[in-house]
Amino acid sequence: MVDIATRVWNHKWKIDPIVRSLIDTDFYKLLMCQSVFRNKPDTQVVFSLINRTGEIRLADLVDEGELREQLDHIRSLSLSRGDSTWLRGNMFYGKRQMFRPDFMEWFEGLRLPPYHLEKRDGQYELTFEGKWHEVMLWEIPALAVLMELRGRAVLNEMRRFELQVLYARAMTKLWEKVERLRQAEGVLIADFGTRRRHSYLWQDWCVQAMREGLGERFVGTSNCLIAKQHDLEAIGTNAHELPMVYAALANSDAELARAPYDVLSDWHDEHDGNLHIILPDTYGTRGFLDNAPDWLAGWTGMRIDSGDPATGAEIAIAWWKARGEDPRTKRIIFSDGLDVDKILDLHRQFAGRVHVSFGWGTLLTNDFRGLVPGDALAPFSLVCKAVSANGRPTVKLSDNPEKAMGPADEIERYKRVFDVGEQERIAVVV
Repeated sequence: MVDIATRVWNHKWKIDPIVRSLIDTDFYKLLMCQSVFRNKPDTQVVFSLINRTGEIRLADLVDEGELREQLDHIRSLSLSRGDSTWLRGNMFYGKRQMFRPDFMEWFEGLRLPPYHLEKRDGQYELTFEGKWHEVMLWEIPALAVLMELRGRAVLNEMRRFELQVLYARAMTKLWEKVERLRQAEGVLIADFGTRRRHSYLWQDWCVQAMREGLGERFVGTSNCLIAKQHDLEAIGTNAHELPMVYAALANSDAELARAPYDVLSDWHDEHDGNLHIILPDTYGTRGFLDNAPDWLAGWTGMRIDSGDPATGAEIAIAWWKARGEDPRTKRIIFSDGLDVDKILDLHRQFAGRVHVSFGWGTLLTNDFRGLVPGDALAPFSLVCKAVSANGRPTVKLSDNPEKAMGPADEIERYKRVFDVGEQERIAVVV
């Protein structure tokens, strides 16, 4: 077990770059990347960093030279032989050769494209532009770098024994969560915490703690590098990025209305079984399900990622019943703003009615709330999103208007096309 406090104390060591591999990313990113590589290879996109917690002035906290050093290091990375062998030969979701030879040949030769970085009003404007299947792979490492550098800015002011005590308290806090979770029979949890983790070393420790504490009820991690190193299941399917870009490419309102289903049609051609998870909320869950083609009802399950999670699950169950499907054969994955209380409440509500599992993110891998003065290590809401595709703005509505993004006129157009009415505003924690 790594002595994290000592490594933090010596964090300038080259042995500890923030991102150390191109597969230090979420599994769904690679699955989506292969789909984009196959279906939309010529699409040009722009990704941009968006700090939804504006009171945290990242440009005042994080040294620009150190940020550039970490980003330049990521650009120097290429797929190692061991990482390539794992992707080519490992079994994912019961399937060999999940990644096709042409995609792997391209990935093995990839270096991430350039970035553009400026300071403005106490924030960093960090953007990436180029071919979609290249630029999209910046999202997770860029977020991980900014989150960890912000943490380091706080930790730099602490002495060695303060760091030892801090991490001892954080470990105790997590272990108390694990002890509560293992009292609940049947709770299935995966780590979804890469993008806003405290650090790579901390995420790795959290995963090992979950594995020891929950045993087989800890079903895996979204982080490919950690999955590889600990022989765990790599977990993930797809994300809002796909419908956002497909929608931006639409040439009419009719094409726009079809775009979320075109995404899943392309996905269906590549994957089956446990990868058939619907993410319905990009432009409102109710409208998406009301207009969904019949073949989607046969998919394995649904991920609930915004709005009130219990309401979302009830909508999913009612939809399956209306389409002649037995919800008890389906899976619901909760993945928005989870912590132990919410996990336990949702498990009690829905276990037995559907197969329930949880993708636990930031409050697994970055819960240092209350552990330093001024709560200076509390997690915050930082995202990196596709903001345009082939020169057109992207839009996300979500089931929570606090997560909506895009130009105001386009948001109103999308709300009209997708028949989105009034929505409840829910504070975004992470």
